[in-house]
Amino acid sequence: MTDPLPRRLSLDVEQARTFLAIVARGSFLEAARQLNVTQSTVSARIRSLEQALGARLFQRNRAGASLSLAGRRFLPYAQRLARVAEQAWREVGLPSRYRHTLRVGARIALWEGLLPAWLARLRKTHGDVAVEAEIGFEADLMGRLTEGSLDLALMYTPTHTPGLVVRHLLDEELVLVSDRPRRRPGQEYIHVRWGPGFDQQEAAAFPGLEPPPRVVNVGWLAVHLVLHEGGSCYLPWRMAQPWVSAGRLHVVRSAPRLPLPAYAVHREEDGQGLVGTALALLAEMVAGPATADDAHHVVRNHVPGPQARGLGR
Repeated sequence: MTDPLPRRLSLDVEQARTFLAIVARGSFLEAARQLNVTQSTVSARIRSLEQALGARLFQRNRAGASLSLAGRRFLPYAQRLARVAEQAWREVGLPSRYRHTLRVGARIALWEGLLPAWLARLRKTHGDVAVEAEIGFEADLMGRLTEGSLDLALMYTPTHTPGLVVRHLLDEELVLVSDRPRRRPGQEYIHVRWGPGFDQQEAAAFPGLEPPPRVVNVGWLAVHLVLHEGGSCYLPWRMAQPWVSAGRLHVVRSAPRLPLPAYAVHREEDGQGLVGTALALLAEMVAGPATADDAHHVVRNHVPGPQARGLGR
């Protein structure tokens, strides 16, 4: 009988990370760019990994690389191997009072008030948790989750990826805001790339709208363009509210309000433990603030109507 020990010894973290990079990026070439190595290096690592496992992990074609049955089976093990290595590298040097690290990434609009309040409350109730937080877009956040360098990501347009779980988190309400009380979308309109769902709703709401001369990928940038140059744009009410209250922006009351769902994404095996605890805490804050400080930051799903005072001043 062949001794399986040599195969086990030949598995290493770099092979696992390379495997996960291909899964996340969909091709050997893109994985090489992500890892900053040559494509031949990526191919050599996967070839060595396949020899060690005794199975073909990818099906390659002109469109890129997709997981084989063996690859899908190996995926959770590669994620665990990469995650354990990442945790060891990051946590061994932490002060002894910290036992865990939560690595979270999110779209910048979700960091506006909501997520900092959530992390502050998490650290208050779990003093042994260290946090690594970052801003990102969907493709990068999904890739980081697959590769094991993030534990939790929050976004608007996730994709279904093997090994990852997508959970509905909340429904933002997008409102049209402007530097003038009654400015409708026109030449000064700024299109924010909130996702395909928003694009369809925008087109249905304003069928005659010409392609806008200004397009941005984050709401924060749209806000500052409106403040400096004038115009209008759609923003989550939670994000627009401070500017409206300060009189810097105005809600265009005649424009429709559009829903924008937000999602939490994590690996299948991380549904419990620290990630599960953090998500439960976030869900509590979204459902209803427990403190006055939370109330200042959490999502407001109702925008006051045309008769409400303060809006449009």
